[in-house]
Amino acid sequence: MPSRNSFSSLVALLLVLLVAGCAPLRRAAWTGDEAGNAEGGVAILPLQNLSGGTAPVTELRQELARRLAMRGMKILPEAQLEQFMARHRLRYVGGVDAATAQALRRETGARGVLITEVELYRTPFPPRVALTSRLVTTEETPRIVHMESVALSGNDAPGLLGVGLVRRPQEVTDRAIQLLAEALTGGKPQPIPRVSLGSDSVYLARPLEPGRSYRVAVLPFFDKGSHGYAGEILALHFIGELVRQGRFQVIEPGTVREDLLRYRIIMEDGVSLADAELLFGMLSTDLILTGEVNDFEDLQGAQAAPKVDFSALLLERSSRRAVWSMGDHRTGMDRVRFFDIGRIATASALAAGMVHQAVEESLGR
Repeated sequence: MPSRNSFSSLVALLLVLLVAGCAPLRRAAWTGDEAGNAEGGVAILPLQNLSGGTAPVTELRQELARRLAMRGMKILPEAQLEQFMARHRLRYVGGVDAATAQALRRETGARGVLITEVELYRTPFPPRVALTSRLVTTEETPRIVHMESVALSGNDAPGLLGVGLVRRPQEVTDRAIQLLAEALTGGKPQPIPRVSLGSDSVYLARPLEPGRSYRVAVLPFFDKGSHGYAGEILALHFIGELVRQGRFQVIEPGTVREDLLRYRIIMEDGVSLADAELLFGMLSTDLILTGEVNDFEDLQGAQAAPKVDFSALLLERSSRRAVWSMGDHRTGMDRVRFFDIGRIATASALAAGMVHQAVEESLGR
């Protein structure tokens, strides 16, 4: 297996071919031998709305595509993508399976797919937006090569006497899309909020082997709350964090979903041991990550604080045991001492901080 340093160098070189004319790159956003092919490009799927409310997904997609194109990314024409989706009766836009990825590459020449979820979209003050995007190859086995998230609120930085408050929803939305486009094309990603977990929140039964690359499948979390999509959102945050760690080969969620549907596996109350046994073989994976969400709330109002409560479990194929688990409940006000400093304004940002802290301290490199 090539070293991580050599792989990173290769990825950075290939991104230059795809994103011509960009500023010096801090992080690679693409991989694949054909990244610089004039025929190739990225198909930007319609956005999946996980916000639990209405969201202008068409306008958000168009603006994201425009910003990415301005930064040099070659985009598959929307009309060509729509024809492909109609031809294949493609309805689900939250992931891509192997057959769809190969057909997209064969029929349109697209070398990658950008899959984007709207986690939060609220226009009443303070306006809030949270988006997550991942770049997936259209190879025989689709691979996630880059994943970024952004979560903004109009009261993220109120400042003295509220001079920093942003009241216009469009201003918050534009800023979120710009940050996401920059992060996806080698720019600086939005910082992950610092979150302090409880002393007994994370349990590591057995450390993972240092330096080993693990193949992992992340299943949608069982949502016990009222949000409706919190389980999918938490799974996305774990996928993003594991991808960033560099030692995990995370299976594209669209592939996982397709296999679950094909084998008619329904997990209404989470993953049973029998389910896990079948999934290990079906997905050819070393690890399975699953969990449940008890609370995931973005309360309305300038002084309202988000709440996130979830647990997660990592199952290992070789031992057939849980090697890692976590569970905690946090609010956006937990780290505030005075003047709202340290406040986290959205549940998406709070969840990202919790996931990062839990994974980094026990499953990191």
